Amino acid sequence: MAAKGIDLRPLWQQLITRLIDGTIEAGEGLDLSLIAQLLGDKPAGLAIQHEILVSHRLFRSPCAVREPRLRVLALAAATDMGSNTPIEFLLEDSGIEQLTLYVIPEAELPEPLPDHDIAIVVASGSEDCRDALRKIGLMMPNWPRPLLNPPHLIGNLDRDKLHGWLQGIAGLAIPATAAVTRARLSGLSQSAAAPFDIATDFAFPVIVRPRGSHAGAGLAKIDDPAAMERYLGERQEQEFFISRFVDYAGHDGLFRKYRIVVVDGRPYACHLAVADRWDIWYLNAGMSLSASKRLEEETFMRTFDAGFARRHRTALAGMIDRIGLDYFTVDCAETKDGALLIFEADNAAIVHNMDPPEIFPYKAPQMRKVFDAFVAMLHHRAGHTRERAA
Repeated sequence: MAAKGIDLRPLWQQLITRLIDGTIEAGEGLDLSLIAQLLGDKPAGLAIQHEILVSHRLFRSPCAVREPRLRVLALAAATDMGSNTPIEFLLEDSGIEQLTLYVIPEAELPEPLPDHDIAIVVASGSEDCRDALRKIGLMMPNWPRPLLNPPHLIGNLDRDKLHGWLQGIAGLAIPATAAVTRARLSGLSQSAAAPFDIATDFAFPVIVRPRGSHAGAGLAKIDDPAAMERYLGERQEQEFFISRFVDYAGHDGLFRKYRIVVVDGRPYACHLAVADRWDIWYLNAGMSLSASKRLEEETFMRTFDAGFARRHRTALAGMIDRIGLDYFTVDCAETKDGALLIFEADNAAIVHNMDPPEIFPYKAPQMRKVFDAFVAMLHHRAGHTRERAA
């Protein structure tokens, strides 16, 4: 509804009335939490979610068939809408039943676990998911079914850890990222040489973002000490990430940011954003307004295996092997000397088929490839266990 521009406020009013008079059902409560976040009130959304999860933690999503062929248990954390993998998009029309179990600080995982054929950790590596990942990790050695995206590997995706994890892979470039306090950043506003105090390859310009932020919130390129002082004057956060700025503009002066999704060890094209600004994410690139940009994205998708994936096959293979997750996404670009430039890897980024087909007719077939690969992985992994048990 939000993607189509439908006004969510009437539904909000309807559900909030039921919340106040005590007649709201648990699933509707989670809907209400999501609507609040989509309307920009994250604190209210999280407060409603907390109220619901204290008493009810297991949810069943609608399934395309009456008798599902497979049951997948998604292990989620009590966090905001951007920090759990939304696998319901990947399971569209699949005939797979999705159960979501929220792992919360106030309770241990249930014993026995809800019946399922295969499980996947959808909680991300963000700070507010750490307790959930820890609890899942403790139970992992005795998990009764295959468990995808093990929690100890998700923790390696942190911005300040990923650089070290991927270092030394041929054809891959990833700037070092450091976690810093506000006081440390304030020190950078005193001297042009100050970034060297954090890392030897840091120098202005640098990229700064609040720790735990999503979708470019608070992201800024800082060119000099005065700009750092202005930036901190506009922010209230106490913890940040800082990294070296890499100019990845193409020969035409445009910046291109690619999203790759990796399913069961194989990379797939997810999207390409083209813009005249370095701080791109898909929604600010104006893709729907430019036929030439969409043609470039369509070509990227259509020729991915023979083009982008082949050009960066060594870097992609090394990265996929090092990260080791069954499902994750990578936001990346190409440097001026042809290396694969990694911005971030994430297990919780949204992969969807919500773009209007009249504007993006090439997207649905590509997304179907990704969805089919994800479903095939679930069947394959669950099937292997059933065969061993037999």
